[in-house]
Amino acid sequence: MYDEYYLELSENPVQFENASSVNNVFFDEANKQVFAVRSGGATGVVVKGPDDKSSVAFRMDDKGEVKCIKFSLGNKILAVQRTTKSVDFMNFIPDYPHLEFSHECKTKNASILGFCWTNWNEIVFVTDQGIEFYQVLPDKRTLKLLKSQSINVNWYMYCPETAVLLLSTTVQGNVLQPFAFKTATMSKMSKFEIELPAVPKPAKLSLSERDIAMATIYDQLYVMYLKHHSRTTNSPGAEVVLYHLPREGTCKKSHVLKLNTTGKFALNVVDNLVVVHHQSSQTSLIYDIKLRELDGALNVHQPVLPAQSINPYKIPHSGPAAAPSQAPVPCELYSSSWSVFQPDIIISASEGYLWYLQVKLQPTLNLLQDKGKLMDFLLRRRDCKMVILSVCSQMLTGGDKGNLSVVATVFDKLNQVYKEYLDAEQAYTAAMESGPSRSSTSYKRPVRTQAVIDQSDMYTHVLSDFTEKKGVKHKFIIAVLMEYIRSLNQFQIPVQHYLYELVIKTLVQHNLFYMLHQFLQYHVLSDSKPLACLLLSLESTYPPAHQLSLDMLKRLSTANDEIVEVLLSKQQVLGALRFIRSVGAHDNVSARKFLDAARQTNDTMLFYTIFRFFEQRNMRLRGNPGFNQGEHCEEHVAYFKQVYGENALMKQATA
Repeated sequence: MYDEYYLELSENPVQFENASSVNNVFFDEANKQVFAVRSGGATGVVVKGPDDKSSVAFRMDDKGEVKCIKFSLGNKILAVQRTTKSVDFMNFIPDYPHLEFSHECKTKNASILGFCWTNWNEIVFVTDQGIEFYQVLPDKRTLKLLKSQSINVNWYMYCPETAVLLLSTTVQGNVLQPFAFKTATMSKMSKFEIELPAVPKPAKLSLSERDIAMATIYDQLYVMYLKHHSRTTNSPGAEVVLYHLPREGTCKKSHVLKLNTTGKFALNVVDNLVVVHHQSSQTSLIYDIKLRELDGALNVHQPVLPAQSINPYKIPHSGPAAAPSQAPVPCELYSSSWSVFQPDIIISASEGYLWYLQVKLQPTLNLLQDKGKLMDFLLRRRDCKMVILSVCSQMLTGGDKGNLSVVATVFDKLNQVYKEYLDAEQAYTAAMESGPSRSSTSYKRPVRTQAVIDQSDMYTHVLSDFTEKKGVKHKFIIAVLMEYIRSLNQFQIPVQHYLYELVIKTLVQHNLFYMLHQFLQYHVLSDSKPLACLLLSLESTYPPAHQLSLDMLKRLSTANDEIVEVLLSKQQVLGALRFIRSVGAHDNVSARKFLDAARQTNDTMLFYTIFRFFEQRNMRLRGNPGFNQGEHCEEHVAYFKQVYGENALMKQATA
C-alpha cells in the first residue's frame, strides 16, 4: 500500500526517565533540553538534549520543589527557581567554583512567574509586576541589573529563536506587550490586542496562555492565536489567527487558518508549515501561508492537504528485562499526556520520549492533484529537490499533448526560482568585485537551496531518461524539450548546449531532419562549438548537416582549430581540408597533422590527394614542393616514395 502519512515522528527520539520514575519533567525550548528531576535527600537531575554534548547529569542540594530549571546557552550556567521570590544559580563553566548563589527579584511584593535566558550570561526575571533584565557575573557569583520595566503581567511566552518575550497584560489578558533582547539591550516593541470571540453579556472571556504560540514562519515572527468556536456566531469551527510581529512597526492580524471543526487543538511549525493537531479525531492539518487561495479573502487559508493522522509509531522495549523477541509497543498518538512545544517538538512525559515532528513530501504527490499548486508547495520545502524531479518525471510519462500547458506551468515555476538564484549570485559577485564599500558589506552570498533546479538537474534526472522512454510519441518528446528551452529563454537564462544536443539527437533518432533544418535555420537552437561538432558528426546520416555546421562555425568565428580536430578524429580529412580553405587558414595549418590522419585511413588515394595538396602549397609559398625539416614530414615523404615511386614527387619549377 502507498504510504499516505505525510507527518511522522523522528526515528531517533530523545529518551529520558518517564514521569512515573521522577518527580518532575521540564523542557527548555532554547536549548531543546529535557530535565528529569528526582528529589529526596539530594536532588538528582538528568538533562537530555538533541545530542550527547548537550546531555548531562548532576546532583544539587534539595532546597525545596523545583518550579523551573534551565541552562544558559552552551550549558554554562544553571538557573533554578524554587520560590516566587528568588532564582538560584550554579556555574558549570570549567575552572569556576561549582557553588550555588542566589538572587532575589528587586520589586517588593512581586512574585516571579519564571525566567528566560537571552544569552549565555544574560537572564530576564518575569514577575507579576514586570520584567528585570540582568547580566550574570559567574566569577563574582552575582547579578547586575541592566534594565527593568514595570507592567502588570498575567503570563509570559518567550521565543528563543528571535529573543522576543511576550507579556499578557490587562484584566482579559488579551493586550500583549512584546520586548526584544540583544546583547545587553532590551527594547520595547509595539503592544497589540488579540480580538477575542464575542460572548453574551455579562460573561467575559480572557486570553489563555494555552491558546497562544510564537513561531518563525518564512523568517518572520508570528503570534498564533487559537480562536475557539463561538456559539453566538455562525462560524463553522475554530480558527488559528496569525499576527505578524515585526521588530519595528505595529503588529497586524495577517492570516486566518480555517480549522472547520471544534475541540482541543495544539500547534507546531515544521518546515514553514503550520501544523494543527486535533485531539478528538486524532488527525493533523497543515497550512502554508504562502499558498494563496483562489477563492475567498486573500489571507484566509484552508488546509493544504486532507486531515491525516501522524504516521503510527512503535516504541521498542528497553531495559534489562526486555527480551529480543518482544514486539515494539504502538505509541498512543495524540495522547492527553503529550506536550507540544515550538517549533516542532512533541514530548510524552509518561513514556519518556521527545520527538521532532517531520513532514514527508513524497505522500503529498498523490494528495495534491493540481500540479501548479503542488509545485508551489514543494518549492518552499527544505528537502524538495528529488521529490520535485520525480514529479517532473511522472508528469511527462503520460505522454499526451493535453499535458503540455501543465508542463509549461511547472517549468516556468522551476525556472523562476532558478533565475532568482542566478540573479542573486550575479549581484553578489558584482558587489564583491567592486571592492569593499558600504553597500557590498550588506551582501550575503546567496544560499543555494534545494528548490534551485538547474539545467543539469533536469537533464540528468528527467529529460535524458524521458527521451529514451518507449511508448511516448516523439512529437510530445520534442514539444516538451522545446517547452523547457522556451521557459529558460523567457527567464533569460542561457541554455546549456547539452539540451540542444538532446533535441538534435531526438530529431535524428526519429528522422525528423526537416524539423532539425528549420530549428537551425531560424536559430531556435543557439550557435555553439559543441553543437557544430555534433552536426559535423551527422554528415553521413544527413549530408546537409555538414554545411549547417560550417555556417554555424563561421558565425562563431572562434572555433577553427576545434573543428579541424573533430573532423580529423572522424577521419573526415578532405572535409577538414575543405573547411580550412573555406575560412582561409590553409596556408598556416600543420601538413604533418593532415598527413598523419590520411595515413590512418589506409586509403592510399586519399593520402596521395592530401600529399599533393601540401606539395602545391609549398610550391606556392616557397617556390619549392619539398617539406622543411621543421615540419617533421620525412616518414610521410618516404611512404609516398614507397607507394608511388620517387618520380611521382613534384619537381621544383625551373626558371
